[in-house]
Amino acid sequence: MSASPTVYSPGGIAIRSLSKRYGRGGGSSSKETPPYILKDVSLTIPRGEFHIFLGSSGCGKSTLLNIVAGFLQATEGNVLVDDKEVSRPGRDRGVVFQNADSAIFPWLTVAQNVGYGLRMGHTPKRQRLETVERCIRLVGLDGHEKKFPSELSGGMKQRVQIARSVANDPSTLILDEPFGALDAQTRKVMQDELIHVWKETGKTILFVTHDILEAVYLGQKVSIFTPGPEAHIQETVSIDSPYPRDLTSPDLGRTIKHIESFFEAPTAATQS
Repeated sequence: MSASPTVYSPGGIAIRSLSKRYGRGGGSSSKETPPYILKDVSLTIPRGEFHIFLGSSGCGKSTLLNIVAGFLQATEGNVLVDDKEVSRPGRDRGVVFQNADSAIFPWLTVAQNVGYGLRMGHTPKRQRLETVERCIRLVGLDGHEKKFPSELSGGMKQRVQIARSVANDPSTLILDEPFGALDAQTRKVMQDELIHVWKETGKTILFVTHDILEAVYLGQKVSIFTPGPEAHIQETVSIDSPYPRDLTSPDLGRTIKHIESFFEAPTAATQS
């Protein structure tokens, strides 16, 4: 289970004894109980923390993220964000998806995409334009305001997603492997951009990845998931190294090795 305390600090995120299962089971009997995807997950994330959910594919980390976002309901337990129980999506949680093409509107310009939520919320025009300008500048898209998504690279599309989320001023940014589809060079640039956005805004960030190096480069804390089914957080590792981080440093090297040990295949001696 997680090494983090489960006592809730006001203004943060509390995941309390949360479990999730899907469907009615795969057997012939309708009474058969399906397995848990997640089982008894408890975690406290203080306001403003950059927190990583790390695990192999299918371990339930994205399921947990979707419950925090309000897209899924927990089977047992609950989630509090800013002292309010999560039951549905809300403006207090901005979500950035891996596939930007399905998340941003191809018929709107960069500026129109970034300001979409504000316009739907009837934010006064002057305030909306000022916010859009500030958020576009924050993610480094100055000069691209009038471009359409078809004219943008993959990294630029993700910047649009991030800027749109920040424009709505959520307390929490939720990112589900947002850089997984990018090439290595663009991914590194976007990691640095996200750190910049986090430092400038003070948002709480929840970030899902299966990449250990990405987790260590970005996160203040890394929650490591067991494989599913009945996945849980086996340890939460704190990383105190300053930004920007040098992954070749001895301290981070030890942290990387420690995290890697959770993913090593058991030897024949261990199995016997």
